[in-house]
Amino acid sequence: MPVIDHRRRRLGIAAGTALLALTVAGCSGLGRTAVGPVVYTTERDAVIMVNSPSVKGCHRLAPAGAKEVTNETLIDIILYRTRNCTGPGTTYLATTLSDVTAPSALPWRSFTTVH
Repeated sequence: MPVIDHRRRRLGIAAGTALLALTVAGCSGLGRTAVGPVVYTTERDAVIMVNSPSVKGCHRLAPAGAKEVTNETLIDIILYRTRNCTGPGTTYLATTLSDVTAPSALPWRSFTTVH
């Protein structure tokens, strides 16, 4: 009987390990988010809040863009003057900070997260 008990124990450990590995692999595919909001003000003074944006990809702001952005997430963001998160004139905005465009500057139109 002790041999069977050892086999069952090994089988149980192997099954538990496999289940744990599958669980971890499954969770890693979940979309991670930047916990907290990105709040911005448009040229028409509308205040828009984007709650917990994904840490992946480019996030477009309102079509007219934003003149003021507050990063209340737990990670830093990069602001772009283009709709596709490319080009010069980027602004690095650390967590819990705000930034306002200069009167003659183009508005921000998109952002990415730094992770």
